[in-house]
Amino acid sequence: MKKSVEIIEVSPRDGIQNEKKLLSLDTKLALIDRAVKAGASRIEVTSFVNPKRVPQMAEADEICKALPRNTGSKYIGLALNRRGFERACNANLDEVNFVVVASDTFSEKNQATDTDTGIRLFNDLTTETTPGIGVGVTIATAFGCPFEGEISVERLMHVVKGCMEANPFELALADTIGVATPVDIAERIAAVRKLYPDVPLRLHLHNTRNTGIANAWAGIQAGVQSLDSSFGGVGGCPFAPAATGNIATEDLVYMLERAGIHTGVNLKAAIDAAEFIESALGKTVPGMLMKAGIFPDQCTTS
Repeated sequence: MKKSVEIIEVSPRDGIQNEKKLLSLDTKLALIDRAVKAGASRIEVTSFVNPKRVPQMAEADEICKALPRNTGSKYIGLALNRRGFERACNANLDEVNFVVVASDTFSEKNQATDTDTGIRLFNDLTTETTPGIGVGVTIATAFGCPFEGEISVERLMHVVKGCMEANPFELALADTIGVATPVDIAERIAAVRKLYPDVPLRLHLHNTRNTGIANAWAGIQAGVQSLDSSFGGVGGCPFAPAATGNIATEDLVYMLERAGIHTGVNLKAAIDAAEFIESALGKTVPGMLMKAGIFPDQCTTS
């Protein structure tokens, strides 16, 4: 079992991209600032997509220009196509996270291209990267697709092999619609590790069917270095039917720290950030620790 795990805060991107309420630029920046102050070492701050398709991700360039610098946090931008990748590379970010989808149907809906074309594009784009910017890849629907159903290990590994030709600094597997179980996590991480034992692995988990935290634990046991999470458990993909949120950062940090696994995230600051986004969205968010409180801090005796 690892002694430390990196938490990547994705609420400024995945956390708000499926919300009906559009947050202001100042509110988005305030959320990012709270992630920095909570100790998130890496923050996915925005997605470089067409604002007509995903209006929640408007002002991506303005966000990047206004980011606080020299904070110790690294900033990540998500890209789905050539235009988005080029914008991200020119936005003074530390990393670009490119998405390739494991299922053709979801890829067409999400990125207007099939999977193999997405793989070729990713390989082409990595030859054009601005020096100093890390390029990672996320394989979406790595555990299941809302349109095609099961994604086999063989299909996943076809996509992994194609993407790894570009030598990304990090490989992420995304449970985009929250269908994985701990057994699935262990099986697919083992398949990747067998061929690519040294690539840093990251998991992007959704809690759609209440398996997110269990899957995070299984990922750590399988050797995953980094886990995505979102303050309050907000989030979901606009192109996935019935999409629901990520695992809640504060819930994940509580489990890990109490188990003796260091995250570098301040738990009380994370709860404060979860309460902030709940207020900003004007609705109850899924996070549980923010409702129950930290144990034993709020423990009382009868």
